[in-house]
Amino acid sequence: MTSPDLPPALIDGLGVRRARPLGGGDTAAAFRLETTRGPLFAKTMADPPAGMMAVEVAGLQALREHAPESLGVPEVVRWTEDGIVLEWIEESAGPRRPGTEEAFGRGLADLHRVQGPAFGALAPELPGRIGSFEVDLSPTQDWAEFLLERRIRPLMQDAVASGRIDPRAADLLEELAPRARELAGPDGPPTLVHGDLWAGNRLVDAEGRNWLIDPSAYWGHREVDIAMMLLFGGFGEECLAAYHAQHPLAPGWEDRVPWYQLPPLLVHAVRFGGGYGDATTRALLRLRG
Repeated sequence: MTSPDLPPALIDGLGVRRARPLGGGDTAAAFRLETTRGPLFAKTMADPPAGMMAVEVAGLQALREHAPESLGVPEVVRWTEDGIVLEWIEESAGPRRPGTEEAFGRGLADLHRVQGPAFGALAPELPGRIGSFEVDLSPTQDWAEFLLERRIRPLMQDAVASGRIDPRAADLLEELAPRARELAGPDGPPTLVHGDLWAGNRLVDAEGRNWLIDPSAYWGHREVDIAMMLLFGGFGEECLAAYHAQHPLAPGWEDRVPWYQLPPLLVHAVRFGGGYGDATTRALLRLRG
């Protein structure tokens, strides 16, 4: 018996015998599909922003193509404008095996060696989206300007306009704006980034293998992923140590973390309010010194 929340176009022909709802995110409904080919994962959204699924699919396919063998990315089985079906990942039910954190750090370091032609969207035909947010992802060679003008400033404007943050935070940002190039750090090549790498978007399966899910992937700067990993925690010290041993970050990266955390903090401020606006202001104050 299938669920009425699953669009027929998404599951027709997959031999679905049963769909069991799962605990999902705040914007999507998730299901385990029991099919004739084994279990599959499905996610649907009601009236998603145009192109959102296409961007997620492109991200999954890019990560799957370029990730090292140690770092899994689920196969896209089927997708439509309002849903996606992926291979099922059987998560580990017990403690993580020794070496799992180090393996993730090394795998991510190898992934971050993949370079693109310019900062921005993975492909020119894709809409400018990172998750549900519309952004300008047209190609550019100027990462520092991209980060300030296409991510931080627009999100700050949205947060102020929605009343989610004290307008004084925008004044702090303008104080820092002339230092945008310094705050972004040394120039580096456009790198394939996951784009939303908090602990919930990393799975560990029953065999101890790490997996990446729910990307907002684009050609960016690898410190984007590192800063996101540090924002909410969930990654062991061994993970970052293994990353640095494999692919060291430029000196001063720790000081740049608050700058790179501004986009996700502002996204959360706009969507959820709460203490995220205050956290954004604290990050700006740290950067101002």
